[in-house]
Amino acid sequence: MRRSYLALALLLPAISCSRAPQYDVVIRNGTITDGSGSAPLVGDVAVSGDTIAAVGSLGGARGRVEIDASGLAVAPGFINMLSWATESLIEDGRSQSDIRQGVTLEVFGEGWSMGPLNDSMKKEQVERQGDIKYPIEWTTLGAYLEHLERRGISTNVASFVGATTVRIHVLGYENRPPTPEELERMKALVRQAMEEGALGVGSSLIYAPAFYAKTDELIALAKVAGEYGGMYISHIRSEGNRLLEAVDELITIARAAGVSAEIYHLKAAGRANWGTLDDVIRKVEAARAEGLRITADMYTYTAGATGLNAMMPPWVQEGGHRKWVERLKDPAIRARLKREMSTPTSEWENLYLAAAGPENVLLVEFKTDSLKYLTGKRLADVARMRGTSPEETAMDLVVRDDSRVGAVYFIMSEENVRKKIALPWVGFGSDEASQALEGVFLKSNPHPRAYGNFARVLGKYVRDEKVAPLTEAVRRLTSFPAENLKIERRGRLAPGYFADVVVFDPERIQDHATFDRPHQYATGVAHVFVNGVQVLKDGEHTGARPGRLVRGPGWKGSQAGRGSRPTG
Repeated sequence: MRRSYLALALLLPAISCSRAPQYDVVIRNGTITDGSGSAPLVGDVAVSGDTIAAVGSLGGARGRVEIDASGLAVAPGFINMLSWATESLIEDGRSQSDIRQGVTLEVFGEGWSMGPLNDSMKKEQVERQGDIKYPIEWTTLGAYLEHLERRGISTNVASFVGATTVRIHVLGYENRPPTPEELERMKALVRQAMEEGALGVGSSLIYAPAFYAKTDELIALAKVAGEYGGMYISHIRSEGNRLLEAVDELITIARAAGVSAEIYHLKAAGRANWGTLDDVIRKVEAARAEGLRITADMYTYTAGATGLNAMMPPWVQEGGHRKWVERLKDPAIRARLKREMSTPTSEWENLYLAAAGPENVLLVEFKTDSLKYLTGKRLADVARMRGTSPEETAMDLVVRDDSRVGAVYFIMSEENVRKKIALPWVGFGSDEASQALEGVFLKSNPHPRAYGNFARVLGKYVRDEKVAPLTEAVRRLTSFPAENLKIERRGRLAPGYFADVVVFDPERIQDHATFDRPHQYATGVAHVFVNGVQVLKDGEHTGARPGRLVRGPGWKGSQAGRGSRPTG
């Protein structure tokens, strides 16, 4: 009898051990779309710590947390290739509107980056802050990203260094080329940013002072990024009347600098230019056939969003914001400006004419409380209210608000949106902040892409309109951008990769934000994990903030692609 008790005592630890959880998380019975573009399979995903431990059939293996994903898609976390969550994550690190769409990595740097900054740039940035107020406690781009990570963020973050930022740092807002010595200083700033983990150089060439940069200046900066494995990415010099020439410039920069290059938010702006998109596609595909790695990203709407500065020529903005506002008070300048704003040209990008008039310009963001009642009104309506021309109204609003005034321009065709979604070399970016249905975010209206861009891909265009297969759309939301950015161990569901995972219902995922009512969360995403930590559970935010700084291939610190912390 005593021997039986002894045998049982020896057996119990083995039984207990076999039943102990082997993993932190097991997501069971989901339809796994692993990011590679290959056919999905029904199976399990296991997570240990911040890493995917196993993918497939796990049998009796258990997790401390078990999720039944039957009937749901399980995919890698989505990468937002063009995020403006630079300030919104300071205000609210939860990244609500993006997390609820499955975004786990925000990529910044469309021309402007949050470093490197000098004292005058810091002072100006604080003066021009809108609804979100914050002290600037950093100088370099790397220090800004580390600042976000220390504060606590739910998504991972990464950034390009802005060519505009580097130019302002050295030249200010002057319309001239840099001297050889100044160019060396600009290159040194890019070099520093790359060693801090920047992904490459980003430009936005329709805006002053970026507009003043010549091609050779951009090649020089892109070459420095290329030395570290980085890429060049650009809001190209024209998306309208000179679109083909602008694409040629991007290809020229890629070829001369020996780097890969991406077109930000690919579009043909203005009805007269809609047919040009086919020629753009041919140009890019010819360059790709030549061996150049040219890609693009897009948002899934027929309207873009920027400021009223995009309907005014660069000459009036030379010298920076303060000089621009002062010029708008001069009657002679106003008369000239009114003519130029309403006269077709290929010399600069005029989104007012691309939108075919003030009724297609929606005002969405004011800094001054006394003007916020105009939020959501068309420029044509405000002009009628004021009894002034639309051009004069735009000038007056910039002066009174002391800002560029946020505006949405309806400039694209739905047919072209579908055409771009079908292209295998196009990824996705919101070109917006990540917002929330509360607090300071409700003081202004974003473009609906802030709340719906990624859900719209998978709901409207994949499920409803079948423009692209689900596996292909997931590839271009995950492994495709990760490979372009040379980010290691992200963008796939595979053992050894970081556990950025999204579980969603392909039959229910849906965007709800509209231009009239943009503050509406997307639905259909059930669970999101970032670095192995659950951030979204049953469609609701858990409050967890495990996001990390993701560094580019030139980082002089440790393994490229890793966050600066070993765990979440």
